[in-house]
Amino acid sequence: MSMPSTAESVRTRHARMLSTGLPRTYDRMGRFLSFGQDPRWRRFMVSRVPTTARTVLDVATGTGMVAREVAARTSGRVVGLDQSEAMLAGGVAETAGAGVAGRITFVLGQAERLPFPDGAFDAVTFTYLLRYVDDPPATVAELVRVLRPGGTLASLEFHVPRHPVWFALWWLYTRAVMPVVGRIVSTAWYRVGRFLGPSISAFYRAHPLTEQLAMWRAAGVADVGARVMSLGGGVVVWGTKGTASGGR
Repeated sequence: MSMPSTAESVRTRHARMLSTGLPRTYDRMGRFLSFGQDPRWRRFMVSRVPTTARTVLDVATGTGMVAREVAARTSGRVVGLDQSEAMLAGGVAETAGAGVAGRITFVLGQAERLPFPDGAFDAVTFTYLLRYVDDPPATVAELVRVLRPGGTLASLEFHVPRHPVWFALWWLYTRAVMPVVGRIVSTAWYRVGRFLGPSISAFYRAHPLTEQLAMWRAAGVADVGARVMSLGGGVVVWGTKGTASGGR
């Protein structure tokens, strides 16, 4: 196998490496490290998806937490896409006994190059994705491409608290506490604990929330809304694809 020659492939390899060894404990650790907020954020994001949606794509699905929540909320079919085979295998295992497995399909693929035709889905969701791609605006446009006009786009991402007190506590937690907790659990979680805080900070230095919302509008998503949650620790963004034009 040849070594990757582009920055994008290096970033992709790094994201896959981070996910190695996580699937078995991913759901529990996400809940624990976020003080129970991660599931609440995911539920709020899913609440932005209309219950009438017949086809929903969940990108960066991981172990399928959002895909299962969407399937429980709607009566349609859900496709969960991720670039990590290990995470998808975890998603298949977690979904098998959830009562919605018959309406969820897992697909290996990348958000930057979705293997679906234009306008294929009534709704598209994505979670903790844009920090792992080289060109966030192009990735948002690709997500909008597979969304039908009038369809809903919704996302969840970590956020950097703006209040000085909460920011100081967040910084201490992400730089000092998370790596220690990760080391106790496993080598894989230690890598994540060391990476996550600096990754979030770097992303918001490069792409503040106002710029992220502008990406959505430039891609053809109208009526973009955002809710910063849990003292600034997370943010859910959602909107509707325009009916005239937009996306690629």
